Amino acid sequence: MPLNDLDERLNKILEKVTSDGFLGGQGLGNEVPFYAFDYLPQDEEKVREHTRFLQGAIVKRRPELRVAFINLFELMIEILKKRGKLELSIEMQAKKGDEYMLKALKAPLDAGKVAKELVDRYPLSAFDLLVINGVGSAYPLIRTHNLLNNLQPLMGETPLVVFYPGLYDGQSLKLFGQMGEKPYYRAFRLVS
Repeated sequence: MPLNDLDERLNKILEKVTSDGFLGGQGLGNEVPFYAFDYLPQDEEKVREHTRFLQGAIVKRRPELRVAFINLFELMIEILKKRGKLELSIEMQAKKGDEYMLKALKAPLDAGKVAKELVDRYPLSAFDLLVINGVGSAYPLIRTHNLLNNLQPLMGETPLVVFYPGLYDGQSLKLFGQMGEKPYYRAFRLVS
């Protein structure tokens, strides 16, 4: 599936995420309302710019809609700060290298803990839609498929959109279009 017309796909997002059908989960059956917007990694800056645009455009189109835009990398940094581990992690990486740091941060940045922290910070009763970006920056500390698997039982009917720098074919995630993550079958492509 080629991602050849990014602008066309980006221009479909606002209409989609503000529609009553999308917000109400119509057409999903009993499936979890998780959506992935996949894009080529070299388009990261363009996608970031569009997510900034969406923050204002959604409010203009649907002022009553409560949307949380969550940068996964920034959330990860906040979690480490909160636990007093950010400075230590930076020092550890400088002294002992990446592999050592990754092992040391495996427990504090466990996908289950990050998922719980996310829903604690962004209570589902306070939001109609959650939008996550920054997953490429958070890799390899947090893997998208693990996070989504851990969010699934916590999210209820609240739609979740993940901006994903890679490929999602409806069955598996390939970060940066190369790294195969474990299959993740529960998300839908946001727009084609």
